[in-house]
Amino acid sequence: MDMHTVVLGTSGTTAQDVIAVARGAARIELSQEALAAVAASRAFIDDLAAKPDPVYGVSTGFGALAVRHISPELRAQLQRNIVRSHAAGMGPRVEREVVRALMFLRLKTLASGRTGVRPLVVETMAALLNAGITPVVHEYGSLGCSGDLAPLSHCALTLLGEGDAEGPDGVVRPAGELLAAHGIAPVELREKEGLALLNGTDGMLGMLVMACADLARLFTSADITAALSLEALLGTDSVLAPELHAIRPHPGQATAAANMLKVLAGSGFTGHHQDDAPRVQDAYSIRCAPQVAGAGRDTLDHARLVADRELAAAVDNPVVLPDGRVESNGNFHGAPVAYVLDFLAVAAADLGSIAERRTDRLLDKNRSHGLPAFLAGDPGVDSGLMIAQYTQAALVSELKRLAAPASVDSIPSSAMQEDHVSMGWSAARKLRTAVDNLTRVLAVELYAATRAVELRDGLTPAPATRAVLAAVRAAGIEGPGADRFLAPDLEAAYAFVRDGKLVEAAESVTGRLA
Repeated sequence: MDMHTVVLGTSGTTAQDVIAVARGAARIELSQEALAAVAASRAFIDDLAAKPDPVYGVSTGFGALAVRHISPELRAQLQRNIVRSHAAGMGPRVEREVVRALMFLRLKTLASGRTGVRPLVVETMAALLNAGITPVVHEYGSLGCSGDLAPLSHCALTLLGEGDAEGPDGVVRPAGELLAAHGIAPVELREKEGLALLNGTDGMLGMLVMACADLARLFTSADITAALSLEALLGTDSVLAPELHAIRPHPGQATAAANMLKVLAGSGFTGHHQDDAPRVQDAYSIRCAPQVAGAGRDTLDHARLVADRELAAAVDNPVVLPDGRVESNGNFHGAPVAYVLDFLAVAAADLGSIAERRTDRLLDKNRSHGLPAFLAGDPGVDSGLMIAQYTQAALVSELKRLAAPASVDSIPSSAMQEDHVSMGWSAARKLRTAVDNLTRVLAVELYAATRAVELRDGLTPAPATRAVLAAVRAAGIEGPGADRFLAPDLEAAYAFVRDGKLVEAAESVTGRLA
């Protein structure tokens, strides 16, 4: 758990801080600079609220109802009502880490001094996060335009002491009870504040940041499993030579090849064949592993660039500019984030697809260069890993469906005022599933490749491979032998990859892998 303190100023935040708050126990402090900026922008809102001229979000309705001027005595009710009415999500609960990321990123924008809320609002949201109070947010309700409206509204509702939330003990209770138990007073909203709490790309951005971190680990994991498969298939590592990748200068490709070479260093397997005939070329799933994993890495780099820009942004509508103007804008549209969420789902699907092809090759006695059919103890009596590959294939097929982009869709809403939306929240939700599926696909390849290496007699695997094998067996994942109940082994392999143990084991020999 990360126990450090994250200090929020006016200039955004970092991916590392998002993860520390969302997944760890990092506490949040608001800088004096941020509190001063928030107070200054609130003064502009108070001045506008006192004037007779209608200002969107301050003294008007919202969306298609923005044509109505709201009198001063109804404005607190207006802000409260937008939160209540927009908290209209349905479906399963969203994961705690996603809700914490969403809240922290909304707080990041509130702290920028561009939204016009009072310091009390940002202080209370920080207090909620520090108390470990997590609003109940539902799967459906965001179209990724005008922000992640329903998810953010459920969070804002907790700020008012309404709705349900999960306490630090994991028990869901009425939000008012949780706030009282932690000495947090519910917020009475004033002009602009309800709208400012709802208008951001924070949910999809939080999921993007966490997916980027997870995929970075999985790309390294895929380089390791590809190297193990190459080794188990007695493949040649000559295709990994740096000079070959230098003449096609995609940086991710060079990184993947370098990782594989490090894992294979000192292997007694590579370049052999069951009859000692030289191997001229390996199959594409082996030979082109760096090209596929590398393209995914380069896509990930682009996604991180977009995420970093968004982490530096203040997304709200309207916004308070430094000169005091309050201006409407379209910065809440999720297209920049939605596109890269979809790009990453494509990369995840292709990485899973090539890993599955390597696994199938390990199991096929006609293509595995001397390994027993399905890596079984007694083929025919035993089925070996036949159905483990079925499971992997089912996951890959699902990955391909998840790769269908959400961001090419748009469904009009709010009486055609919001007539083009990004569907970025949907892109983020399916990417989370894709990341989990990819982890499982790589776990099956790891399970097959380690068994295959152990079935080779008379050759010495690379030192990094031996370290991985030792760690896998120490984790209770069994090796070759007669058929047994496979699901527990596969689940243990999944946890081994998911928790970074695979990378850790390889790096104990290779040093840091990129």
